[in-house]
Amino acid sequence: WTDITENKGLPGGVWGISGVTVSPVNSDRVWVLMENEDGGVYRSDDAGETWKKINSSRALRQRAWYYTRIYADTQDENKVYVMNVRYHRSSDGGRTFEAFNAPHGDHHDLWIAPEDNQRMVIGDDGGAQVSFDGGENWSTYHNQPTAQFYRVTTDHHFPYRIYAAQQDNSTIRVSHRTDGYSIGERDWEPTAGGESAHIAIDPKDNEIVFGGSYGGFLTRVNHWTKQTQAINVWPDNPMGYGAEGMRFRFQWNFPIFFSPHDPSKLYTTSNQVHVSHNGGQSWEIISPDLTRNDSVRLLSSGGPITQDNTGVEYYCTIFAACESQYEKDLIWTGSDDGLIHITRDAGETWNDVTPAGMPEWMMINSIDPDPFTPGGAYVAGTRYKLGDYTPYLYRTTDYGASWTLITNGIPEDHFTRVVRADPMRRGTLYAGTESGMYISFDDGANWQSMQLNLPLVPITDLTVKRDNLIAATQGRSLWMIDDLTVFHQLNSQMSLDDAHLYRPMDSYRMSGGGRTGSKTQGTNHPGGVTVHFYLPAKPEKGDSVSISFYEVNGDSICTYSTYAEEDVFKLKDLEQYGNTFRWNMRYPGAKDFKGRIFWAGGLNGPMAIPGMYKAKLRAQNFEEEHEFRILKDPRSSSTEEDFIAQFNFIQEINGKVTEAHEAIIEIRDVRDQMKNLKDRMEDDDENEAIIEKATEIDSIMTEIEKALYQVKNQSRQDPLNFPIRLTNKLAHVNSINNRGNFRPTEQSYTVKEELTKKIDDELSKYYNLKANEIPELNRMVRESASEAIMIDKKKDVN
Repeated sequence: WTDITENKGLPGGVWGISGVTVSPVNSDRVWVLMENEDGGVYRSDDAGETWKKINSSRALRQRAWYYTRIYADTQDENKVYVMNVRYHRSSDGGRTFEAFNAPHGDHHDLWIAPEDNQRMVIGDDGGAQVSFDGGENWSTYHNQPTAQFYRVTTDHHFPYRIYAAQQDNSTIRVSHRTDGYSIGERDWEPTAGGESAHIAIDPKDNEIVFGGSYGGFLTRVNHWTKQTQAINVWPDNPMGYGAEGMRFRFQWNFPIFFSPHDPSKLYTTSNQVHVSHNGGQSWEIISPDLTRNDSVRLLSSGGPITQDNTGVEYYCTIFAACESQYEKDLIWTGSDDGLIHITRDAGETWNDVTPAGMPEWMMINSIDPDPFTPGGAYVAGTRYKLGDYTPYLYRTTDYGASWTLITNGIPEDHFTRVVRADPMRRGTLYAGTESGMYISFDDGANWQSMQLNLPLVPITDLTVKRDNLIAATQGRSLWMIDDLTVFHQLNSQMSLDDAHLYRPMDSYRMSGGGRTGSKTQGTNHPGGVTVHFYLPAKPEKGDSVSISFYEVNGDSICTYSTYAEEDVFKLKDLEQYGNTFRWNMRYPGAKDFKGRIFWAGGLNGPMAIPGMYKAKLRAQNFEEEHEFRILKDPRSSSTEEDFIAQFNFIQEINGKVTEAHEAIIEIRDVRDQMKNLKDRMEDDDENEAIIEKATEIDSIMTEIEKALYQVKNQSRQDPLNFPIRLTNKLAHVNSINNRGNFRPTEQSYTVKEELTKKIDDELSKYYNLKANEIPELNRMVRESASEAIMIDKKKDVN
């Protein structure tokens, strides 16, 4: 290397960050985008021997530490690009630039294809976008689940919604499950606050949401009226100033939370704790400065050239805080400079309870009260900004008088961001680190990886909502485990050598679930009842494994097994150890037959009525049974009588459709036998009477079949040409009433009865054939010493 920093044309003084690019077309042409008192774009046309400043626009070098990236075009030596809030392009060697917008802002990287300068990829705070026309048009970033989320919380709506703030975008609230197949754009919306927010939902009205942003910005959004109000604790805009002159120091993502004991108390924190009793119309201070308040660390952020003060740089702030949901007036705070405080009297007195052995200047990233121990709490801290990647998790059981470090099992370089206690099981903890997820079953004494299928990205926050665990990630959006019951039910008495059935989680009777419609949609919460079970070995061919569902009185509903003849009841893809099966809550449906084509007709059985049920696992000689509850959708106004009416209505329809389809199956079987009979006898004149009788019966059966089912339909849209018949019509009454939680309409009952009567008329004709005409044909056949027609012969119609 040759030092060229003092070559002719380059500025003197202090240099900051610099971006350098060499033209692939002409390697003597070099550009430098430089942070300097005389900064700007410098160019050399002699491989760095001499330089000339050709552009000084601040639009190219604003927030120098955050951008300062310059890229030479791969085909045109006069074309060069600069990344910044917008991206800039020069076609005259860098003398002038034109600003452009990609689909998102804050551009940090650019790739240009070596052989085709029209093909480009740009990287920004929204993800990556592709252009095939030199940046004139860009692809979307909505096809990439690359959101960077900060804190995550939930409300009490049904289905509950997840709230989180997304870097350089907005806050969102998104339903954790829907009545559709997947979770799409229709299921989320912006809410209070900005990109860095903590979010708090009004316990009295979940449509009132509070959210923060940098600079101490705090908003109240009324989703009923779509109006937003700014309720900053101190609405003095701090942009560009260091923290030393601020009345209050608010961090980039300062805490905001409601009291779990008084729904009118809203808290937020700067370097002090503030509380409002009127939704932010006024605030009072209930603490002293709970930080180190170190003046050396309150100066303007940046260097000797460029300052950068947005609020994220402010130090000596309260970074984590909560009021215990288990003890009124008990408030914990943790600062980004390494102090933990507690008050047990709503802020009248505060005590410093910082762990004695904890390294100084620890950022306290999360505090979570222990659900089972008065005075207990868990703390996650980080020192990565000081070059220390060690994980730091602490536990107290005595209001912070003593602390225990609880990180055994977490790698020494996986620094910790968050720890949460599971309120459903004592001692179960979840930890999010910079490098993935961990779980402890013994109150933090030992940890093990809980990564599963979660992408290996930083976990910035976690929240437990009943049997669900939700993770906010920095770079791969929001993830959740929909069913924690396996973790809740694990115990040391379980044998790895024995099968085991876990008690199914209580499940809501609602539609939707479990699928992803496309890569631009989220995976929905599984529908139905989820059954987890353990098998000590992978079943081999011939092994018997089954899961059966029963009403609480013991009446059987359905069984799914490895030996089932019908595919719909077949247990498939069983593995050694953990297995999952989902029952759709439906009773068996109407009988089907091969080749059936319906238009808008359903054969599904009715959904189970809300109440108690049983699941039983049988594996070889093992049996285990557990009760579970199917819950009514809280949004539904239907009564138990409505559920029963719907259930009975569908069962009656399916009973009649099954009866008709069994008749069709028999008719087709009998027709085949009669064809064989006539083929055998047609050459013998003495059998003419038998053939005539068979032809007569066949003709009557054909008319019956054609009345019950449209036999001309052979493809899915044939019913538009060949009108549907009775069983399709009755099955349609099933399909339109076998949804939701509603009692069938009066007109549905009327149509059902009319169709049932018409089907019964046809069936009575067939039953007459079975009772009289076919036995008479068989008598004639037997007298001729030939093989008779067998109506009850078993035949696989599938």
